[in-house]
Amino acid sequence: MKDEVLNTILSEYTPISLEEMMNVRLMNRIDTKHTAPIALLPAFLKKLTHEYDVQEINGSRIDLYRTMYLDTSDRDMYLTHHNERAAREKIRVRDYFNSQSTFLEVKDKNNKGRTKKTRMSLPEKESYRQKDVETFLDAHSRYPLSALSPQLENTFNRITLVNKKKTERLTIDLNLSFYNPSCSVVQQLDDVVIIELKQESNHASYAKNILKEMRIHPIRISKYCIGTALTTPGIKNNRYKMKIMQLKKIGRDNYEFS
Repeated sequence: MKDEVLNTILSEYTPISLEEMMNVRLMNRIDTKHTAPIALLPAFLKKLTHEYDVQEINGSRIDLYRTMYLDTSDRDMYLTHHNERAAREKIRVRDYFNSQSTFLEVKDKNNKGRTKKTRMSLPEKESYRQKDVETFLDAHSRYPLSALSPQLENTFNRITLVNKKKTERLTIDLNLSFYNPSCSVVQQLDDVVIIELKQESNHASYAKNILKEMRIHPIRISKYCIGTALTTPGIKNNRYKMKIMQLKKIGRDNYEFS
């Protein structure tokens, strides 16, 4: 989808700055994800115009993200998720291009479905090996830095909305591309958007009502796990085959398991 179409719709929103968004970080929250065809995105955005503000950074309302996921050599974090253990963790280095910032982020999900994110700033992506990262992970992660290495990279564009009451955020990820550095496999999800509602508690939400109205249903999906399943030859992927089939129905691309 051309950025001009989305930018025209987003121009109707009231902008909110990155500094203002810092007050709506929701680092301990409940996340609900949905997937939809990108063709539905303009209609969805139009329905939220008067109830949500859009994050604007350096004049742009569509951000570019690049993520490098760290895991053990046997992909323990991936397999923990695949094997449906309730408590799980993801560790990533993420570049936020519009704000020209990079963070090492640890996402923990507990057995009650709550997600807690902690992060530290990095000067650049490749500096994750520095000593203070080791100290940070010792304090916030179950995995030592010495056990981790890059296992997957992705890029995507993101639109970030916040409701007028500043109690929830809505992120919309599009143009997803996955790259496995160990085998140079690339897969793309060009025709699918991932919509994620982030709330402190599972309360009533205007966006949730619109999603239901448009028959955009919740789905449990991890970009790291789907990307790994799509790009890693021989990896255990039974749990994700049905989700990949759902994504194939939503989009037009043909994804095959290795």
